[in-house]
Amino acid sequence: MPRPNSDEAVDASAPAMDETAVGKLKFEAALAELEQIVQDMEGGRLPLEESLAAYRRGSELLTHCQQQLSDAERQIQVLENGALRAFEPAGGEAG
Repeated sequence: MPRPNSDEAVDASAPAMDETAVGKLKFEAALAELEQIVQDMEGGRLPLEESLAAYRRGSELLTHCQQQLSDAERQIQVLENGALRAFEPAGGEAG
């Protein structure tokens, strides 16, 4: 409770990023939001407090994306009887 003003400032800047709980986002949406956060932070367009909020949100998004990829890999292993195979694109489509 010693920092109520700083928490309010972060909360005021964060609603645009926190509209959707990270766990409810599909992989593509989470990745797109993460890419936008990275662009904003690299471009220096965010004040310090918003940068900290964006960093936290980005960390959550990164963890979420990594978990979804890990889950997908496990599903593929189950479908392939526990062994991942090399990906071979459909024949004749390169051109």
